[in-house]
Amino acid sequence: MSFFKSVLSTITALIIFCVIFLFIFVPAIVGIIVASGSDEVPSVESNSVLYINLSGMISERVPEDPFAELFPDSGDAKLALLKTLESIEAAKYDDNIEGIYLEHGYVSGGYAALDEIRLAILDFKESGKFVYSYGEYISEANYYVASVADEIVLNPIGTLEFNGLNASITFYKGLFDKLDIEAQIFRVGTYKSAVEPYFRKDMSDANKEQVGSFVNDIYDHFLKNVSESRNIELNRLREISNQMLVRKADDAAEFGLVTKVAYENEVKEMIRTELDLKNDEKINFVNLSNYMQTVESDYSSNKVAVIVADGEIISGSGDLETVGSEKFVKAIKKARESKRVKAVVIRVNSPGGSMLASDVMWNEIMLTKKEKPVIASMSAVAASGGYYMAMPCDTIVAQPMTITGSIGIYGMIPNLGDFLENKLGITNDGVSTGEFSDLYRVSSALNDHERNIIQTSVERGYEMFTKKAAEGRNMTQDAIKAVASGRVWTGSQAKERGLVDILGTYNDAVELAAAKAGISDDYAVKYYPQLKSKWEEIFSTVLEETETRIFNKNYGQMAKFVDAIKQLEKYQGIQARMPYELELK
Repeated sequence: MSFFKSVLSTITALIIFCVIFLFIFVPAIVGIIVASGSDEVPSVESNSVLYINLSGMISERVPEDPFAELFPDSGDAKLALLKTLESIEAAKYDDNIEGIYLEHGYVSGGYAALDEIRLAILDFKESGKFVYSYGEYISEANYYVASVADEIVLNPIGTLEFNGLNASITFYKGLFDKLDIEAQIFRVGTYKSAVEPYFRKDMSDANKEQVGSFVNDIYDHFLKNVSESRNIELNRLREISNQMLVRKADDAAEFGLVTKVAYENEVKEMIRTELDLKNDEKINFVNLSNYMQTVESDYSSNKVAVIVADGEIISGSGDLETVGSEKFVKAIKKARESKRVKAVVIRVNSPGGSMLASDVMWNEIMLTKKEKPVIASMSAVAASGGYYMAMPCDTIVAQPMTITGSIGIYGMIPNLGDFLENKLGITNDGVSTGEFSDLYRVSSALNDHERNIIQTSVERGYEMFTKKAAEGRNMTQDAIKAVASGRVWTGSQAKERGLVDILGTYNDAVELAAAKAGISDDYAVKYYPQLKSKWEEIFSTVLEETETRIFNKNYGQMAKFVDAIKQLEKYQGIQARMPYELELK
């Protein structure tokens, strides 16, 4: 009887699902498809204000979300950095745009990426147009961008975070001990600490030294730039931060970090005054995502190809969050063989990953630079494997707060033998044709001879890394090793040590590429690899959203820690990867 009840309940659930799908999702998808087939571009009326919601994760490029208008508050927003920069520049010269209204959520991204947006807004202000900023909660990262605004308004019971940066690392050694898992580590470099979370419970002295160095350098740049924008003496600003003197909204106004404490409706009244509107007249806000659609790309037969490498480096085709060597090779080969492409910019935002994949891409860059100029543009992070991609380029351009360097490699093989036997009752046995046929096993510990083989391979990889870096930077290998050893640097520190050529923005890198190709007066930018079409995005978005929601629901607050362990599955072969999953906040 219970069997028939189960069958009946399953059939009932299926019918209900079909009804919901037919009456809710099908019309929505049809509407999206119809809209996607339209070439209609949002219009920008005169006397408009560009509205930028500074929140979500900053990515170099973001595929068009077919469900964005249907479900505007449904998920994690992403801010497309390159399109944002392009849109702010276009708004500067757009007679219909009178100013920018910057509203703050919680933005997540490296300070170099935030600096790009900040500098773009500063450039926008040179047109004489206004910039207003408002937030109920303004994080330190958000404030860095907001600090260039003409008016910075904080909610009366809101919060402005201004207490310095903190770099935190999560360690898994205690978890591994409880599970009887041993992390067998192979690395080169005193500062190559990517594997520390798996065999330590805290940071080594060398790791504390390097993290303290680059975090303080980033904050020094932060304070210097905010000091100039808000006209507050640098030492006073440092005192306000160190002692956390801003603890309520009125404190922020008293110390000059914000211009006004008020509600959002009052900010909009201020904007109406700027626009010469009456109190009952509606402000024409143009959402950034809509404005992006109105920005027309320049046309020219001369192209500067921008190859975007955003994410962890892996072999294969990769996906939206990884740099797949196979996809990258196809993209740069296409740019190299195109007669219209006169120069190439490699836009790197990557903490590294597979050394094999990094080297495959390095080789393609070397082939390309024989035929046309190749410039590296570093975004928030271009470390380890990310630096591997940049080092063969003719010129490396980085932001002062870019995180780079980390020239070093490591390998790790977990010993799951005790875990499998003691926790799960699983044992493993077998036969081999050779002494080292099961060298990369995870079912038991490696012996000294086996460990030596893998360590030697890692050391050989480090020699190759530093040799190629020396050739690319026109330095001796010993000089490279003196600043390598896995150590992480900021862009400004890297320039002082010869690892970077120029401190500048993404636009500086593009302009440099055009100049080296002799096409400064006539060129257009073309991005590679091509993003997914709307059709592909419709189906992949549904799948990705479903997988993410199920994963987060199953693991709750532990989701990010479980995900970090699952990421170990991607660590195939020797890794050229940044030392850790680092959070600056």
